[in-house]
Amino acid sequence: MQSAGLEKATHRRIAGVFAVLGALLALMLAGAGPASAHATLDSTDPRQNSVVATAPQAVTLTFSESVSLSSDSVRVLDPAGKPVDTGNPAHADGKGNTARVGLKGGLANGTYTVAWRAVSDDSHPVGGAFTFSVGAPSDTSVSATALQGAKADGLVAALYGTGRTVAYAAFALLVGVAAFVLVCWPAGTARRRVQRLLMTGWTALLVSTVAVLMLRGPYERGSGVGQAFDLSLVRATLDERIGTALAARLLLLAASGVFLSLLVGQLGQPPKPLPAAAEPDRDDAEAVELHELERRAAARPQREVRLGLGVAGLVLAVALSATWVGADHASVGIQVWLALPFGVLHLIAMALWLGGLAALLVALREGVGAGVVDRFSKIAFGSVAVLAVTGVYQSWRGLGGWGALTGTEYGRLLLVKSGCVLVMLGVAWMSRAWLAKLRSTPAEAAEVEAAEAELPEPVAVAAHAEDPVRQAQLERQRAVRRSAGRDRGLTPTRAGLRRSVLVEALVAVAVLVVTTMLTNSPPGRVAGEVKAGAAAPVADGAAAPQTEPGRTVDLKLPYDTKGRTPNAKGTATVTLNPARTGPNEVRLALDGADGQPVDVPEVQLAFTLPDRDLGPLPVALTPEGVGRWSGTAQLPLAGTWVVSVQIRSSDIDQTTPTQQFKIG
Repeated sequence: MQSAGLEKATHRRIAGVFAVLGALLALMLAGAGPASAHATLDSTDPRQNSVVATAPQAVTLTFSESVSLSSDSVRVLDPAGKPVDTGNPAHADGKGNTARVGLKGGLANGTYTVAWRAVSDDSHPVGGAFTFSVGAPSDTSVSATALQGAKADGLVAALYGTGRTVAYAAFALLVGVAAFVLVCWPAGTARRRVQRLLMTGWTALLVSTVAVLMLRGPYERGSGVGQAFDLSLVRATLDERIGTALAARLLLLAASGVFLSLLVGQLGQPPKPLPAAAEPDRDDAEAVELHELERRAAARPQREVRLGLGVAGLVLAVALSATWVGADHASVGIQVWLALPFGVLHLIAMALWLGGLAALLVALREGVGAGVVDRFSKIAFGSVAVLAVTGVYQSWRGLGGWGALTGTEYGRLLLVKSGCVLVMLGVAWMSRAWLAKLRSTPAEAAEVEAAEAELPEPVAVAAHAEDPVRQAQLERQRAVRRSAGRDRGLTPTRAGLRRSVLVEALVAVAVLVVTTMLTNSPPGRVAGEVKAGAAAPVADGAAAPQTEPGRTVDLKLPYDTKGRTPNAKGTATVTLNPARTGPNEVRLALDGADGQPVDVPEVQLAFTLPDRDLGPLPVALTPEGVGRWSGTAQLPLAGTWVVSVQIRSSDIDQTTPTQQFKIG
């Protein structure tokens, strides 16, 4: 009865914890604004879609955050697709958030396309294109292969993503196993399997770091895997923030190698035996106290070694995790001062839990007692608590609102990761049940040891003996002893616990893969919603409207900002005239639910060509009355375009409907 009451109380506590976390997540997401991450193009000189009287001497781009540039980050193409820039763009006036490239002299009148590609401060490549005209707009025919898109080569992207996943797994293995033996099982450092785990983690992290460093250049520039051995690209990568982080990681791995040698060399030594002495009389308090002091003095060197190694290991773990956090989403956007330490805590907690699971599998194989498993269970519980708090904060910071959970790739990946973590927690709960059973059946190990002791030793047989019955008996004895040695310590309870931990570790691999995909995806914000909408098919499976050159086309985009004002819901109508490549006259009309024109505080119109990584190309709108605007859109290529209208009906209510259409 008492056990049932304790179990119910435990269930209530766990339910309370999840309820608090859920309420905290709801409150944070409900009041969150869009987070800033990947660099976005804020302004250009000449302005996008503008018409200038004389040819400019240079093109200048200004971004929302600092960017890294390469020799071909900004290219300017004339109407025939020929480059007219002088190459080697640089930061304007030393400002890190700008890019400027010079133009050749004597440019003729017409429409010019600017294609740009850079690396944002969070280490992700970004790109796009826009147009401007000299004298007057003209038709333009720009080769798609000349544009600098933001997508990497398929093979390079796959290898680069694999390298990052292996790096995460290796970090978890290295830190988690080291922490496990320091805190839970010091004697484990003398076991070959544990030493192999530590060496595997260190080696895999070293190899994956070198691979990521070499693949970074081709990944940024969209070139093939053969460019991975281009030393000039490696040098360029080292000049970037992520290159500095990777170089620092290699130096820290050298220090980690020294740490591992000390860890195995010091903890792997058998403890010094206590001085032989008779057990003191329990009635003699002074003798008992003296015996206890002698025991503590003998154990003090081992404790001091563990403490020193623990401090050194913690410093190395924090420094290694900073090489990820300092060059990723946490390093830019809102609340960087809080995001960086939370990112470090998230990575270390992940490593303690997932890497510790791998060490626990080996420990169970070696027949450790319930005390070791119990100590790791406490560490795992603390790690899960830290992961929950830091994960909720990172989700709030990256999503910005509930709609991004299902409307963006980042949000969908976050849902998959959350599902995997919940599965891990469920399996961990099963592991705790096995642990409770292990505590309640300590006699299992003694029974196994007794059974092993009772195994008969093989009886020596003369070399000339030919008795087949005796030979078969000896072979069976040898097989039983080999099996007993191989499964030493794997009682039924330990075997069940080991299977449960193994399933938990396999799910952890899936978590690491999804985590890598998350770090490569832009956080969920309005720009991400536009891109997601651009890649999605038209509703109800209908094909994108096909336009005829020279004919006017009307695109109707229903919208709902979820606000309470009269302008919060209605239809946006985008009219293209003529719908063709080149300059198009654009008219935008906003009508409310009653069909009457409505005005809004802010409206933005842009066009994107996803297949060519072109855009978004914003349109400068001129008001022409209530709910009516006009402008000019330059659509340089034929293909399936996406028009997006960002509509803000109040200070907090906003939406971005999209619609596909074909040109050419």
